[in-house]
Amino acid sequence: LSRGQAIQRAREAFGSGRTRPLEFRLQQLQALQKMMSEREVEIITALKQDINRYDTSLLELIGINNEINLALGKLREWAAPRLVEKNLLTMSDEAYIQPEPLGVVLIIGAWNYPWAVTLVPLVGAIAAGNGAVVKPSEISGYSSLLLATLLPLYLDKDLYPVVTGGVTETQELLKQRFDHIFYTGSSAVGKLVMEAAARHITPVTLELGGKSPCYIDKNCDIRVACRRITWGKFVNCGQTCIAPDYILCEPCVQGHVVECIRQTLLEFYGPDPKSSPDYGRIINQTHFNRVVGLMEGYAPVLGGQCDASQRYIAPTILKDVPPHSKLMQEEIFGPLLPIVTVSGLDEAISFINERDKPLALYIFSSDKQVRNRIAVHNCFLHHSILCVRLLLLDFVGQSGMGFYHGKHTFDRLSHQRACLLRSLGMESINLARYPPQDRQRASRARLVAGNSNIRFLTQLHIHSLSNVLFEYI
Repeated sequence: LSRGQAIQRAREAFGSGRTRPLEFRLQQLQALQKMMSEREVEIITALKQDINRYDTSLLELIGINNEINLALGKLREWAAPRLVEKNLLTMSDEAYIQPEPLGVVLIIGAWNYPWAVTLVPLVGAIAAGNGAVVKPSEISGYSSLLLATLLPLYLDKDLYPVVTGGVTETQELLKQRFDHIFYTGSSAVGKLVMEAAARHITPVTLELGGKSPCYIDKNCDIRVACRRITWGKFVNCGQTCIAPDYILCEPCVQGHVVECIRQTLLEFYGPDPKSSPDYGRIINQTHFNRVVGLMEGYAPVLGGQCDASQRYIAPTILKDVPPHSKLMQEEIFGPLLPIVTVSGLDEAISFINERDKPLALYIFSSDKQVRNRIAVHNCFLHHSILCVRLLLLDFVGQSGMGFYHGKHTFDRLSHQRACLLRSLGMESINLARYPPQDRQRASRARLVAGNSNIRFLTQLHIHSLSNVLFEYI
């Protein structure tokens, strides 16, 4: 099928009402779960070929299965009508919010976690009753081809087509009309996705990343902090959107931080990370050259070794990095960790606030006031990278827009339709709003409605009459 035909078939399949019954959605989720179980070895092999990663179960498969299990267990609750507050004018009516499918959504995946960032949104799309066109990243080629092969074997072929290809194919897809676009990737491409979506007034969810700061307070267990930072930074060879991008700390603890990271690297990857089965590789030569270029002009205090033939870059620490250096201008997305020294908490807060909003902020301090001050100033606080799989993951500013994971994905890919079912009886209650209007009718209307009517309208999210279903019985 051509891209246009695949989209048309998905739209026709959705229009048939096939996805409306919860039983159908549950069956598709169970089929996806079966695929992940039966094809686990093939998925792991594909990721080994793409990015030399062994810890796929920890980083992707467990999270995907958790999302599916959550949706299977909670779907009936998520999809149920949600009652809202009523007032005197509506006390005899039915008033509720009903989640409804949007239609056909486009999911554009990323190469660094090619299964998780593609299938987790798909779980939400299926649960919400949508059709979905899936576009995996061509950069992770083995995973992309495997996904295109497997998904039609397990899911409805019409509702969930997979479109493969590169930039040209993605551009052609973006010319089509969708009911939502879910994109994970770079800010540069995110702008193009948003521009294309605007032509059809299509809502978007953009997970774009950014330079996520890591503040280490001198009043904390630096050894524990460095273990967590080292894992979060160098897992997947630094190619993680919420990886710590740089460290902020006072000069008096910088040496201790470097030493603790050195000890942790030895513990994690041994004396030669290149031979460690737990250490990955850069995805391709283009990204390898980009990351190596970021090191130019610096003398690493740890690491720095490179091998272009294997796309290997050692875990690398650079200290005393100037705040306005090239290394601090763009998301690193590789195994380089610069340390920038600040005089204390106030300067750290100013440093972070002067830059674009990141996707995550990591704080290590034994002082609750320090943690609260940074969290309030910057709106992000994740205690560990794995926590994000259990919580809402939201985006703002240059880190993207929207939110997802669990029920949040279901809500994001649903239309929250406000419904009011009113009887044709008790027409006398409505007389106060009909013309001809006079002072007596206006006073009666204010008395009956009052402020509670405003609250009712707000809870229904009524922005226009087209958003409300009036059913006269």
